[in-house]
Amino acid sequence: MFIDTLKKLELPKAIHICEVAPRDGFQALDQWLPTEQKVAIVKKLATTGIRYVEITSFVHPKAIPQLRDAAEVVEACQGLENMHFQALVPNLIGAQRAIDAGLKKIKLMLSATDSHSISNANSKTEDAQKGFFSIVELATKHGVAIKGSISVAFGCPFEGKVPTSRISQIVQRYVSMGVEEISLADSSGAANPKLVYDMLGELSEIFPTVTFSMHFHNTRGLAFANAVAAMQQGITHFDSSVAALGGCPYIPGASGNIGTEDLVHGVHEMGIETGIDLDKLLEVAKEVKQIVGFNGGSYILRAGPLSQLAPKLEKQEKVGE
Repeated sequence: MFIDTLKKLELPKAIHICEVAPRDGFQALDQWLPTEQKVAIVKKLATTGIRYVEITSFVHPKAIPQLRDAAEVVEACQGLENMHFQALVPNLIGAQRAIDAGLKKIKLMLSATDSHSISNANSKTEDAQKGFFSIVELATKHGVAIKGSISVAFGCPFEGKVPTSRISQIVQRYVSMGVEEISLADSSGAANPKLVYDMLGELSEIFPTVTFSMHFHNTRGLAFANAVAAMQQGITHFDSSVAALGGCPYIPGASGNIGTEDLVHGVHEMGIETGIDLDKLLEVAKEVKQIVGFNGGSYILRAGPLSQLAPKLEKQEKVGE
């Protein structure tokens, strides 16, 4: 039965990966990472084939002091060829700062539950989302693209499971604003493959014109399995973080995102293209680990890719002959 099920797997030929370490990863660091090091990491990521980067967040410096140099980082990276940057913005002031810095795409910050929204944005979910109308108007005026987001979409540390009906209501409000690219974030690592598959099946049927992207944290080791479940529902846009850095400051025990090198390695093994050079990516991941002082939870950074293991196995077999 299991083998028969595997034969029916329908996976995309290629996926799009957005690197989020410069925002999600760096915001979670205990120590200050100098601006020049942030810029150097982004520039090295650009050499790997990565083309989409969530470069920073224009939140108040007191809220996330690690990203208080947002404008400087964006300015220093503007000349990189074939790179597409976006930044997270919490409100109209943050959106204006991002636009002034030269960004052509912004991502709205929203929580699925009222409890998380109050801790994160000091406002209930619906009230916070209503405040986005002015941001959409500002972005439209300046020709800036907008992406919506829904954090703790699969489970909240304060309220538990989040019904698909609630996510659907939030998506509907986004669509009414003209926002049709929406990130679903498993910020607390509460998702599982069946939950992901079922929720995306419902949402895709209700909102066929919306482009959903997935933002999985690997808190309980299910991030890659969840990504595969999403691909089975036709999802081709994913966030990931080099060296698996990351973690929401407002979620107790939050862990990093799925490692970019883990995601790339896994899908490449399944014959799915990303346009990213895994060997170059691993070199950057090793440098990032050295700079920040730890591995955020990357499996491939620790164990190495299968391509490195295979020659060793072949050599052992020849010795045994």
